[in-house]
Amino acid sequence: MYVADSRAGTPETPAAAPSADGAARPLAGRRRPAVAPTVLALGAVSLITDVSSEMVTAVLPLYLVAGLGLSPLGFGLLDGIYNGFSALVRLVGGHLADRGGGRHKWVAGAGYALSAACKPLLLTAQTLTPIGLILAADRTGKGLRTAPRDALISLSSTPENRGRAFGVHRAMDTAGALLGPLVALLILRATVDGYDAVFTVSFCVAVVGVLVLVLFVPGGAGTKDGAGRPTGADAETGRAGEPGAGTPALPAAAPRPTLRAALALLHRPELRRITVCALLLGLATVSDSFVFLLLQRRLGVPDRWFALLPLGTAAAFLLLAVPLGRLADRAGRWQVFLGGHGALLLAYALLLSSWQGTAAACAVLLLHGGFYAATDGVLMAAASDSVPRELRSSGLALAQTGQALARFSCSLGFGAAWTAWGDRTALTASAVLLALGAVFALRLRPIRPTTSSESLV
Repeated sequence: MYVADSRAGTPETPAAAPSADGAARPLAGRRRPAVAPTVLALGAVSLITDVSSEMVTAVLPLYLVAGLGLSPLGFGLLDGIYNGFSALVRLVGGHLADRGGGRHKWVAGAGYALSAACKPLLLTAQTLTPIGLILAADRTGKGLRTAPRDALISLSSTPENRGRAFGVHRAMDTAGALLGPLVALLILRATVDGYDAVFTVSFCVAVVGVLVLVLFVPGGAGTKDGAGRPTGADAETGRAGEPGAGTPALPAAAPRPTLRAALALLHRPELRRITVCALLLGLATVSDSFVFLLLQRRLGVPDRWFALLPLGTAAAFLLLAVPLGRLADRAGRWQVFLGGHGALLLAYALLLSSWQGTAAACAVLLLHGGFYAATDGVLMAAASDSVPRELRSSGLALAQTGQALARFSCSLGFGAAWTAWGDRTALTASAVLLALGAVFALRLRPIRPTTSSESLV
């Protein structure tokens, strides 16, 4: 099980104590926890929130294209906003969390609340402009919450198990992504005004997620890492008598993090290379919605079953997130990250091939989910290794921002190419760009950091 008592022994705690005969025997209750309780609490919040968001995501492509009659270019614009607009505020969210000295939870909570408030507004929007504004506000909430949430996961974990911690969180998150389309499908089949009902239920579920965050996720100052050591303010002071005592502490008068110091993190060679590679590969990452639309066109999936297509991706992500996170801890995070993009390239090749039928769709969805399992949390674990504790949110936001901006550009470009030349030509161009980006990323692979990521810049 991944549940672990946060009071378990720290790395400084001896693994065994001598018995009366002098033999070393394990101390009871001193097993090192695999994943911190904070990670599990955040996983529960993400699970509930993803049920809400994926209910909307599952029906949104069909609602916009078939229901409102948007062109692929118009849909590409909205999809780019939905997936990339958060890039504009991720640095803001990361900086606010770092500058607040333990406000990670509350900045993340503000983001979750903003996204929840946008769900019922979709009931009133019928044209491109208001829908775009609502989606932009929703993604602003996502941008605010993502970096502080991932920083909490990183700060609650040890460097040796960060890949597993992010894998567990992403698995729980993806369980919500798996349930969301199912709930949307049941609502569509059971109601007359299906889309309105989906948006209403989505709002109610999102509110529950915010409540779970407020009630069960500890604040930044009281967060403990995977070895039971406090992070945030407690980690900085290392007060005697607390689990953090005896561990390296930050200076008591450490300067308040600034936006300039956050941007200066790109001077660190490893973080700079990670960010550049994530950006280049993101330029060729076709959004989920376009992948599902391509699958529907190839297989002739009825509209009422369209919401089930994300389930294949979510199921593969759920099954592979923890194993690939553990593999990244052991074999190397960058190797697993690039391997995930190899899986995505193979999925593109299958979509371009003449292979059809249910088996082809299952193979594409399996590779698609494997891509996310090998890249999403693994990228954050890799970036955490080269970011100091006091700027953890800002550093992770830098990598996320580059990737999100690139995917925003890809959605716009893919939608325009589909409109001008057709879906096959657009996907071929994306596959070529992805292959070139992977080759470049392989040559520009990050180096080992020369200084500890826990030190000040």
